[in-house]
Amino acid sequence: MVRKDATFGLREIGQIAVPVSNLERAIVFYRDLLGMRMLFQAPPGLAFFDCGGVRLMLDVAAKSSAESFASIIYYKVEDIAATHALFASRGVAFEAKPHRVATMPDHELWMAFFRDPDRNLLALMCEVRA
Repeated sequence: MVRKDATFGLREIGQIAVPVSNLERAIVFYRDLLGMRMLFQAPPGLAFFDCGGVRLMLDVAAKSSAESFASIIYYKVEDIAATHALFASRGVAFEAKPHRVATMPDHELWMAFFRDPDRNLLALMCEVRA
């Protein structure tokens, strides 16, 4: 039963699924290029990574469906220029260099977009304080 008071609301993401076509290639990308900690693999074609307490699930079966849409995952980083340089040195191909997308009263929001081997769009995001 769902609570009907004003305090109810989703508050935490436990897992995000990303459709992939080749699990081993995706594992290499997320583990070796992006440096994410792999948790485990499970049948029938799943791999799980830890991302700050949120599980990222790579799923081969999801990619095989007729229609497949993936959300953009935005990874928060402290230093977007340094992270961009590190990932680029590892072979991650970026759509463009890091750039400011918004200026807020107390910070600038910077982003840089890239794709995994299955062309899922990913992003680095950094809040640069004034």
